[in-house]
Amino acid sequence: MLTEAGLTEAGQWRSRDLSVLWHPCTQMREHPDTLPLVPIACGVGAWLVGYDGRRYLDAVSSWWTNLFGHSEPRIAAAISRQAQTLEQVMLAGFSHAPAVELAERLLRLAPRQADRKPLAKVFYADNGSAGVEVALKMAFHYFHNRGEHRRTKFIALENGYHGETIGALAVGDIPLYRRVYAPLLSEALFAPSPDAYLAEPGESAAACARRAADAMADLFDLHPGEICAVILEPRVQCAGGMRMHDPSYLARVRQLCDAHGVFLIADEIAVGFGRTGPMFASQESGVMPDLMCLSKGLTGGFLPLAAVLATQEIYDAFLDDSRERAFLHSHSYTGNPLACAAALATLDIFESDGVLARNQATAATMSGLAADFASHSQVADVRQAGMIVAFELTRDGDKRTPFPAQQRVGLKAYRTALEHGVVLRPLGDVLYWMPPYCVDDEQLRLLSTVTRIAIDEATA
Repeated sequence: MLTEAGLTEAGQWRSRDLSVLWHPCTQMREHPDTLPLVPIACGVGAWLVGYDGRRYLDAVSSWWTNLFGHSEPRIAAAISRQAQTLEQVMLAGFSHAPAVELAERLLRLAPRQADRKPLAKVFYADNGSAGVEVALKMAFHYFHNRGEHRRTKFIALENGYHGETIGALAVGDIPLYRRVYAPLLSEALFAPSPDAYLAEPGESAAACARRAADAMADLFDLHPGEICAVILEPRVQCAGGMRMHDPSYLARVRQLCDAHGVFLIADEIAVGFGRTGPMFASQESGVMPDLMCLSKGLTGGFLPLAAVLATQEIYDAFLDDSRERAFLHSHSYTGNPLACAAALATLDIFESDGVLARNQATAATMSGLAADFASHSQVADVRQAGMIVAFELTRDGDKRTPFPAQQRVGLKAYRTALEHGVVLRPLGDVLYWMPPYCVDDEQLRLLSTVTRIAIDEATA
């Protein structure tokens, strides 16, 4: 409930914030007028609550991290219990139960493939981008240790995103993020995206995926013996606009990697932990990667933590009497006990609550609500992968005529949605739903209603 005192308190926090903070992924000149700054006092379930008393449905799971709702009591309790026994110890030369138990459970849950030995080792990092750095360095260093010094190149996908540290940025292909830093970046090889939105008229998503895989095959042929790994986001290129592709693509890439003796790195940071349906998106394709990066939902959205799962073969290549052949990458908070405890509680909830089965029902409701947008005059595409739904906004719903950048349709829709109590942070002119798994039917109906209002007002 809005009160004068609440409005005053919110204004005070907003003023204090803007005097000291530099926010991520933000042109700070847009605050406070073009882009509203919303001071949040607390979170409860699928809701964020501002200091002014306004409630906001967190339809984007706070940058895709929150799985079971804000302030989930079982995860909070697990962190509290762990904090009373061990809050931190360096993982170099030491160990602790939460790190070991979490690694054991992640390896049991990891994708498997009948003709491959399972993933066998877990290396912890602090966040998704750091996890990608770990995987890239492991892949390169493996071949270096084997004396294959020409294998220095990575294949990544056009429109892909893997984080904003220097190594991760080098294998990303979103100009807004990488253009300025291009002189600092190593050169990756970019294969065409299998994005089904790019399909030719009459071409199926599977056929589009085959065409993209064939183009990647050509890259391998052009660079024999030079490639150490392929990195991609299975099923959904999230930061690239929630662009989705047919699961058959990953199976074809797995075959290409095997044929050329190259590692497959699956960036499951955003799509893992049930977002696309199964526990991990790679499982839709029946594929096991050589390296798999996890973060975001790993702790249910409570604490930063990343995990890189690797094969025994990769691990063994670093075993030697020489420290130079060891993997000396480190973070001060690697395997932090509090974060590991949160992750273990998250996995407990998956087991006890039948989360993946319940998500199927929620995704079906989302599908029914989203279907109504297919006929909207300004929506060119409605797409869904499990608990992710995206709406591509273009002029007159024509893929060939996007809105001019200066029109800022996505930003206008975001502001309108906030005014109606829903967080719909856009990706360009793409709006999407990626709510916490606790979202109920009434909240989904609100989300649908507000999304339509936001689109109508932004494109009027």
